[in-house]
Amino acid sequence: MHIWVITVGEPVPVDENHRDRLHRSGLLTRSLEKRGIRTTWWTSTFDHFRKKHLASDHSVIEAGPLLTIRMLHGCGYSTNISLARLRDHRQLAAHFSREAEKSDPPGVIISAWPTIELSAAAVQYGRRHGVPVILDMRDMWPDIFIESLPPGFRYPGRILLTKLFRDARRTCSAAIAITGITEAFVDWGVKKARRTRTLQDISFPMGYPKADFPADKIRAAESFWDGLGIYAGKGFVACFLGSFGRQLDVECLIGAARILKNRRQSVKFVLCGAGDYLERYRQMADDVPEVIFPGWIDAVTMHVLMRRSSVGLDPLPNRYDFLATINNKAIEYMSAGLPVISSPRHGVLHDLLKRNDCGAGYASGNAEELAALLSTLSDAPDQLKTWSRNAAALFEETFVAEKVYDRMSAYLEGFATSAHP
Repeated sequence: MHIWVITVGEPVPVDENHRDRLHRSGLLTRSLEKRGIRTTWWTSTFDHFRKKHLASDHSVIEAGPLLTIRMLHGCGYSTNISLARLRDHRQLAAHFSREAEKSDPPGVIISAWPTIELSAAAVQYGRRHGVPVILDMRDMWPDIFIESLPPGFRYPGRILLTKLFRDARRTCSAAIAITGITEAFVDWGVKKARRTRTLQDISFPMGYPKADFPADKIRAAESFWDGLGIYAGKGFVACFLGSFGRQLDVECLIGAARILKNRRQSVKFVLCGAGDYLERYRQMADDVPEVIFPGWIDAVTMHVLMRRSSVGLDPLPNRYDFLATINNKAIEYMSAGLPVISSPRHGVLHDLLKRNDCGAGYASGNAEELAALLSTLSDAPDQLKTWSRNAAALFEETFVAEKVYDRMSAYLEGFATSAHP
């Protein structure tokens, strides 16, 4: 049995800096390998997070006894929202179409959405070779392109992207099944395919691995945070783990920090990650010493920070695709028993936090409301303890990577067995 997984924009285990920070596809391939299933992971040589290539040409990496990583080389891009990124995706799809023909067909293909171009190339390959193709919905492309435009530009934008919308509809229609990170994402993909939902259209949440780090690495991470004045059990710490780009409202976090500083309330904001807007945010917070930017950190350093923090911040915009998601950031926080403070005060994630009593929400972009919420929580240790227990319990019940991706692997194995009994 052989399964292909197609994804770009995720950390790959060939890079030492990302070896222990795998996301959905990386964790899925590990699960498939554990089940004794030969897996090929098609991805890109381009590191989406650090905006650099990991190789100068197409590469084939034997990453395990049953795992092959096929890295395709595109032009790359310097910013996430750009014509260069679209050109890179088209190049990767063309390279996949050529390279895939040199390989024996798998039993099933699962392709992450986005990208539209690679998913389209996957279903075209599937048609030619009689291979079932499943689309895994993780973002609502191309709809979000229009949603991000000012209202007056949305109609002409929709006209300009007519081909992309048509390709999206045709590709979804050709898939044998739709999966997604939430029920809302599955429903969106099925609607895009213009059909009714079937029992094969299933949601699998984002899974996150349980912490399991060597003692020496834990000690090194503890020393790192000690050096930055982030101590265990001392003070109120709000952490953010993610990328600094246009999507997430980090400016609101800095605004809340400034408000609390002016009120002489001691709350530290530790904002970790990299991205296009990092320097802009650093300059914005230059007069707020309570805001700390440690840069990109590895998984063990991230885990120790979460264990030393009081809450995790998830500043999502009030946009329908974000309202439909439970993102990896929130699940990371729950993995460490960290209460989640998210925006906006509605949507799938907010409902989950409210239903399980493990966090709270604030209105997107409202720094005053966020500051007031954090101020209240800094004097509510019992509330934080309750939320922490509930967050850990919810993670264990719903989001443990080993459980999520074992179910997803069994699902894919069923398709592969049916296609090639």
